Amino acid sequence: MTSRWLITGSSRGLGRALAEAVLEAGHRLIATARDPSQLRDLESRYGAAVRTVALDVTDPERAAAAIRAAMDAFDGLDVLVNNAGYGNVGSVEDTPLDDFRRQIETNLFGTIIMTKAAIPLMRAQRRGHIIQFSSVGGRIGAPGRAAYSAAKWGVEGFSEALALEMALVGVHVTIIEPGGFRTDFAGSSTSLSQGRPEYDRVVGATARMQHAYDGRQPGDPARAAQALLAVAAMDAPPLRLALGSDAVAAIERVEHSRLEELARWRTISASTDYPS
Repeated sequence: MTSRWLITGSSRGLGRALAEAVLEAGHRLIATARDPSQLRDLESRYGAAVRTVALDVTDPERAAAAIRAAMDAFDGLDVLVNNAGYGNVGSVEDTPLDDFRRQIETNLFGTIIMTKAAIPLMRAQRRGHIIQFSSVGGRIGAPGRAAYSAAKWGVEGFSEALALEMALVGVHVTIIEPGGFRTDFAGSSTSLSQGRPEYDRVVGATARMQHAYDGRQPGDPARAAQALLAVAAMDAPPLRLALGSDAVAAIERVEHSRLEELARWRTISASTDYPS
């Protein structure tokens, strides 16, 4: 069945791979980017199946206009993919507050703004699917990526609460947690700072690893796009989906460690209750 999609950050990376897969599968798409000229080739290749829209996800008016574009072009919206985002590398001490705010504004508030813009339409339809791009960094606090992790952990909490509300009106929510994929995320779209020597063992190591990792990540964006198409077609999709064997391994490792820690400190945790 043909579905109507809106993808933020469609110009490159996983967003671009997904946009092309959606159109190749015969669906219709509102493709968005800050600079829609980067999407013109999609219009020439797919014609009326795609509309390109200029979008800054931190601007509520632009977000509302993107949703209206879906209504005007396709008379509704079945799948919203909140993919737009970025993450810099640097220590907490050396990351300026303005940089924290920009990363949180784009990665978290951009997701909230777009989601809120789409909810009234999906509620009225009594159907839809909101797919939120988080990250392994949304489950694991990543050294050198405090701002990014703060934003992505926010996306996880926001989306988990959202899912409970949207279930009452027939709308699904899925949180996507990618590991390393061969996209521009590890390249020119990221600012990398090894920082001061006191933090080199974690922050400097993260920056060096990202330089070395670029182009060698295990994740294939085209295969990720096919996985997302499959999830969007499910009657009962997962709340969370890790993408990539590296993501699965990292999340398994940290969740096991958290359960062990919870058990280790259970006595102190329970000691704060009123006596029964």
